[in-house]
Amino acid sequence: MQDITRAKTLHRGQFTRLIKITQGTSRYPERDVLVLMLGHHCGMRITEISRLTVADVMHASGKLRSEISMREAITKGCRQRCAYLASKPAIQALEAYLMYRIKRGIGTLLGSGPYRGLLPHQPLIYSSRGDAMSQNTKRRVLETGEQRDYKACDSLQAHVTKLYHRAGIKGGSSHSGRRSFASKVLATTGDMETVAHLLGHTSIDCSQRYVDVCRATLQAMFADTI
Repeated sequence: MQDITRAKTLHRGQFTRLIKITQGTSRYPERDVLVLMLGHHCGMRITEISRLTVADVMHASGKLRSEISMREAITKGCRQRCAYLASKPAIQALEAYLMYRIKRGIGTLLGSGPYRGLLPHQPLIYSSRGDAMSQNTKRRVLETGEQRDYKACDSLQAHVTKLYHRAGIKGGSSHSGRRSFASKVLATTGDMETVAHLLGHTSIDCSQRYVDVCRATLQAMFADTI
């Protein structure tokens, strides 16, 4: 299990640097920027992002959903929850990636149609091979004591961690986006229950591990917003 307490929380300048370097150096900048945005601005886990479908983020009309309903089958906690697509940079990143896919005919129908011509139940995020991200099966013990298998996209997690390292962000990892999101929500609302709700935690104690950062770091993160 990844050590959440060691994943770096990013302030605005670091995140801006991460995005710019990813845009300039990634082989798939539209995809990688979207993955980073969904973590930092929506609090989604990397594996959850890898298992989203087109229909999860878009209505048949082609309009983007403001709420992304994540089925219990794709969440680590095995509980359905919503992520909110309210951030302008995240929306722009999603639009850019969808346009990239449509122009290149990745997961599209012949001709135009619902969902902007994209296949609705195909993955939103494609691998470099042009197919779904590979998933590893793991097992965890739920709070009830029940054991349940779940999927983990180790390959995308490793790739995202490399993006942080490429940007020179020491301590950055695939969990930094979710932790930065949690700290931002706490700094904005001052309410740990809201943080727990948005992260999909049943316990505030679990969420507190995500926001164990000093006041100076929080002030730097929210001096202005991206």
